[in-house]
Amino acid sequence: MAVDRRVRRTREAIHRALVTLMLEKGYDAVTVAEIIERADIGRSTFYTHYTDKQHVLYTTLDAVADFLRAQRDASGGRLFGFSRALFEHVHEQRELLRALLGRRGGTVVHNRIRQVLVDLVREDLESRARPDAVVPIEIAVDSVVGSYLALLGRWADDREPYPPQQMDAVFRQLVIPGIAASLGITAAPDDSPSKAPKDCSGLPERA
Repeated sequence: MAVDRRVRRTREAIHRALVTLMLEKGYDAVTVAEIIERADIGRSTFYTHYTDKQHVLYTTLDAVADFLRAQRDASGGRLFGFSRALFEHVHEQRELLRALLGRRGGTVVHNRIRQVLVDLVREDLESRARPDAVVPIEIAVDSVVGSYLALLGRWADDREPYPPQQMDAVFRQLVIPGIAASLGITAAPDDSPSKAPKDCSGLPERA
C-alpha cells in the first residue's frame, strides 16, 4: 500500500531533522523535543509515527540496509558486492551518511550499521568458504567488517579525499586476497581487486 503524501512528507521532515541535529551535536545529544522543534511538527504528530529517536534512526538505517541488499543481489554474486555501492551512496547522500557513519554517529548508530554489514558479509562468506577452512567464519566476518568500517568512517570524516571507485579498490585490495586464502575461496574474476589509480598511495593523515 502506498504511503499517503502527507505522511511521507512528515516522516521525511522528521528524518531530516534528526540528521541535521546529528551533524550539529551528535546522535547521543539529540532529544525528541529538538527533533520535533526542528521538524516543525506537534508532539502528538511525532508519536503518531515513531516511538522515540531510536525508532527514527532504525527506520533510516533499515532503508540503507534494503538498498545495500538490492545492490549486492544486482552485482551478480560478486564477493562483497555492496562495497562500491555504499561508497557511492555515501558520496551521493553526503549529509545523511556522514551523520550516520562519521564520528558524530555515536555507539548506537555504529553498532546498528555494523550489524547490517555483518549480516551481508556473513551471507557472502558462508556460501563460499570451505568446510575445513582454517579461519572460523565469525572471525573472518569481523575482520572484513572492521576493515570496511574503518575505511568508510575515515573517508566520510575526511570529506572524501578519494572517489568511491578508488575506495572500493582499496578495500578489495586489502581484504580479498587474505580472506580468500584463509577460507579457501577461489575468487572469481569479478571478485578480484580492481586496479587502483596510480595516486592511491594512502589516505591523508589526520591531525
